Amino acid sequence: MRLRRSCLAVPGSSDKMLAKAATLAADQVFLDLEDAVSPLEKVDARDRVVDALRTHDYSGKTRVVRVNGVTTRWCLGDVTTVVGGAGDRLDCIMVPKVEDAGQLHFIDHLLTQLETEHELPNRIGIEAQIENARGAMNIREIAQATPRLETLIFGPGDYAANMGVGQLVIGSISPEYPGDQWHWVLSQIVTAARAYGVQAIDGPYTDIKDTDGYRRMCRRARLIGYDGKWVLHPAQVEIANEEFSPSQAEFDEARRLLDAYEHATQVERKGAVMHEGQMIDEASRKIAEQVVARGAAAGMAPTGDAR
Repeated sequence: MRLRRSCLAVPGSSDKMLAKAATLAADQVFLDLEDAVSPLEKVDARDRVVDALRTHDYSGKTRVVRVNGVTTRWCLGDVTTVVGGAGDRLDCIMVPKVEDAGQLHFIDHLLTQLETEHELPNRIGIEAQIENARGAMNIREIAQATPRLETLIFGPGDYAANMGVGQLVIGSISPEYPGDQWHWVLSQIVTAARAYGVQAIDGPYTDIKDTDGYRRMCRRARLIGYDGKWVLHPAQVEIANEEFSPSQAEFDEARRLLDAYEHATQVERKGAVMHEGQMIDEASRKIAEQVVARGAAAGMAPTGDAR
């Protein structure tokens, strides 16, 4: 799976921001043709996005374009223009406000036609945003709609609006609610993602100056299994990368656990043993493998005494 700890949103109508995105340490950049672009600029923004993909060096990042929703008048033109103009520089198409599997079937078939027509060497993936009640209720069929699907993304702004919740700081948690009012939908999304082998990404946090709040939201998403979070500002990039990576101590501890468990099962022929004061077994191995894989994907290496 691609590394997506930090997913940077870039307005497709801003030449300055399209250029700046190439210099930031975000794992993913998505060039936005939807909410970040005025309706009067949407058609012109397509060519800007194509030019950005062909001009700027986004190498080392997952390159994504968010098109307008399938039910809008812009979706078809967005996909055909972007894929036709820069499909060989594109990793995924992000589809907003997905409500059912049929919408992804449309994008899937359209991409197949365009890949054939333009003789693209790469297969373009799909990212699906869950932003309303219908999408949440149909999450299981959406998650298995197409082999192209790579991520399920929670869209907190539109979801709050659809629920009738007047929360103007998008991605925040109301202190007046006795708990987390978005926990159910976040859990639904990550559970479906794990069941069908795709990644789960949390959406934006719009209070840019509140970096502590952003860090809390990253940690909250990571603690229920999310792979990354949207970034709206350069100040959020490093925070997301840190929060969705294990610490060096956690990485080294997981490596030691794997070594200890391998010795226990392969040499001592035991299924459960004591290791550094705790009982470890097959479930422990699976958790440690996830920690090591996440760290390795982020470029981490064990310290000298970790093995």
